[in-house]
Amino acid sequence: MGSRTPSRRTPSSDAPCAIVKRMRRAGISRPPSSIVRTKIFSCALVAFLGFAAGTNLQVLAQGTPSSQSLTPLQREIERERQRFASSSTEERRDAVMRLGAMHRPDSSRAAAAALHDPAAIVRATATHAILSLPSDEAAGLILPLLRDRDEFVRREAAYALGETRSPLAVPDLITLLADDKKFSVRASAAVSLGMIGDERAVVPLTEALAKGPENTGLLKKIRGKKSGENEFVRRAAAVSLGQIRSRAAVHALIAALTNEREADDVRRESARSLGLIGDPSSVPALRSALTAHDPYLSHIAYEALRKISSAEATRPA
Repeated sequence: MGSRTPSRRTPSSDAPCAIVKRMRRAGISRPPSSIVRTKIFSCALVAFLGFAAGTNLQVLAQGTPSSQSLTPLQREIERERQRFASSSTEERRDAVMRLGAMHRPDSSRAAAAALHDPAAIVRATATHAILSLPSDEAAGLILPLLRDRDEFVRREAAYALGETRSPLAVPDLITLLADDKKFSVRASAAVSLGMIGDERAVVPLTEALAKGPENTGLLKKIRGKKSGENEFVRRAAAVSLGQIRSRAAVHALIAALTNEREADDVRRESARSLGLIGDPSSVPALRSALTAHDPYLSHIAYEALRKISSAEATRPA
């Protein structure tokens, strides 16, 4: 008896799908086509949503860099930035100094948050730590600190603005030079105006220089400390006028040089600045200074004359 050839199953005799089986067990012999389509669509929708969710999670994971994806510099900046949350003033100051020492714009931007620190020493340190930023950007961040309640912060902010060389700082520094009650702050404003070298500062600086020494006698003894403070500001003004090199300052510098009651340092810096400006009208005053009792002044006057006209320069004895 020959072997039976298995009959080929027709599509109608295939095993029903799981959906059909469950419906038959429930007493439904032939599920309506609409129900089957609905079930199949639901399964497909669930599968699609699962795939989409997985894709979105992958994209989000790629868009959020982990610590492993940061560069060594970025990790170092982030490490120092997190130290700003410390309750220790010294630790926060150290973090600001380290960020500034990196000399990178990114580290300076991180340090800018410390400009609002409750500790004055941290705010003052931050004014120098952000100097790797573009000059105008750094100046814009520092300018509000010229109105800080702390003298030390205002002074350091003024010095830092000079280092930015940004013309944006000039109007506020001029105001500081004229109005601040602390001589150290006024002097720092004078220094920074010279570093920036803007012509707008010439008149305010000559006015500061022209205030001259205090009166002699009893009034000088009473106001001796203030006299020394103003001398510091006048000296800074004389130096800055030489850095700006405007001929509009020559008259005020000659007046300071020829005033024998003026402090020695102010006269010396006035002579030096006249040499830097190089205006021939200052030659007579500089020649007179060659015979001054102050040997440093006579030497500076000689060097200034050499810059203006070597024929007029006679080496002091």
